[in-house]
Formats: sequence, C-alpha cells, structure tokens
Amino acid sequence: MTKILDGRTCSKEIEAELKETILALKLMPSIALLLVGTSQDSKTYIRLKKNACTRVGITSQLYELSEFVGLTELLTLIQSLNANTSIHGILLQLPLPNHLKSFEKTLLETISPYKDVDGLHSHHFARLAEPIKKGNVEKEFRLQPCTPAGCIEILARRGIELTGKNVVVVGRGQLVGLPLSLMLLANDATVTMCHSKTTNLIDKVRQADIVVIGIGQPELVKGEWLAEGVVVVDVGINYVDDASSNKGHKIVGDVHFASAIDRVSAITPVPGGIGPMTIAMLLKNTIECARFAALHSK
Repeated sequence: MTKILDGRTCSKEIEAELKETILALKLMPSIALLLVGTSQDSKTYIRLKKNACTRVGITSQLYELSEFVGLTELLTLIQSLNANTSIHGILLQLPLPNHLKSFEKTLLETISPYKDVDGLHSHHFARLAEPIKKGNVEKEFRLQPCTPAGCIEILARRGIELTGKNVVVVGRGQLVGLPLSLMLLANDATVTMCHSKTTNLIDKVRQADIVVIGIGQPELVKGEWLAEGVVVVDVGINYVDDASSNKGHKIVGDVHFASAIDRVSAITPVPGGIGPMTIAMLLKNTIECARFAALHSK
C-alpha cells in the first residue's frame, strides 16, 4: 500500500516539539519578515509563515516594502536588522521584483549568517556536505536551507533510510537541487543529479530508489518513468488551468500523481507535502538562531 508522506501532519508534529523547546529553553525568538512588492503568492507565503510563528511562540515582525524599493534602502534595512539584538532571524521573501533580481545574492549575503533563517548564506552552504557533529556550538553553528531540510526531515520521520540508497535529484537549482544533493551525500546516499542537459533522463529516474524533483514543470514525471516501490519527493509547485475550480486553476507537482500512486511505495502530495515542511524548518532555524544568540549574550 502506498504511503502518503503528509507534510501537514508531519509539520504539526514538529511544531509541537518546537513549542516545547521554546518553553524549556525559556527563549523569546523573533523574526523579521521582509516582503518586497505586491505578489499575491508572496503575500500568501508570508501569511503562512507568520501564522506558523504564532502557533509555536515566535514573534514575527513584517516589513512591507514597495515593489520599487531601491537596493540601497533594502541593504540598509537588512544591516539595521543585523545589528538589532532583539531580532534573531531575518527572512527576505523570494522572488524579488525584476529590478532587484540581479542583486539577490548580494542581499542574501548581507543577512548575517547567524540570522539567516532561510539557510541560504554561503557560510551555511559551504558546510552542507559535512555530517553534523556534536561539539563546540560556535564552530558547529550552521543552518540548512529550509526546503531541502524539509525533504530529508520527512523521510527520516517516516522511517525511510537514505544510507546507501540511489537517490536521483532532478533539478540543480541553488534553492533546492544543489544544496539537497550535498545534504544527501552527507547522509551517505549515492546521488545522481539530473538537469536540463541530462540525456536519457527517464532511464536515470527509473534506476532510483528515491526520486526528488523540483524543476517547475507540471506533471513531467509519469508513472511509467518510475520503478516499482520507489519513494518520490515532489518539490514542484505549479499552477495549471482548471475550469472546474472556483479559482480557475489548481496546484500540481512535477510528478503526475495519478499515474505514479500505484507504482510508488511512498510519495509527497502537492499541495500538502514539502510546502508545510519548508515552513517547519524555517521555525526550527529561527529557534536555533535565538538559542545561539542567548548562549553568546552571556
């Protein structure tokens, strides 16, 4: 029987644990959420993140900026938040308006690595392939990017082993595919990364024990691509026309769910799979930043 890897249920488990952690450590975590522009999708994601923060006891402060905000003004705001000791985490909602897209890396690198709750700073990226070890807190301080961390977390919590498994990652983007591949290596998986120039993609996918895909191509991977019993983690979020929906569209992943469901042993749904897990990892990173700040303020 196929196991549905329900991110909503799993994220609720994590939220309950994080709420207890905040109480046990007597923390007062806080996060600054930076929203540039008027994108409805971005507003929705910010609302979901704010609500999740409230549920676990994280204070969130929203900074809504004009879609025409200048680079200097945005950099100045980030630098002021870096210096504000009452703020433990800073999140810059992506994507940015067109005039700022080429400065995305500059902006993300300006966020202090000790407040980078998205885990996108080069300080953290450089450590992704290293197994996490217990030891000196300052030396070991690192945050993992939220979506890749959510992928690995849901597999771990549902008893799906990574060690020695053949994992095919479709997509090599900076936000998911590339960091996830490094994190999988750190968990002793054998990783094949596929991308737009990969030849014989279907054959490579068919050889996988676990497939992770996040390329933004609606329902690209069909059931016949998949080996019997494979585990599928679908990171794709795509809007496709649907006349039967009040909104005129529906959300689908990069995997054709209906044809895959009878072939796989486990699969994340879209929506309700990796999306909620991404937010749960954001909360976890925020608490880690607050914990680190508390340790080093004494």
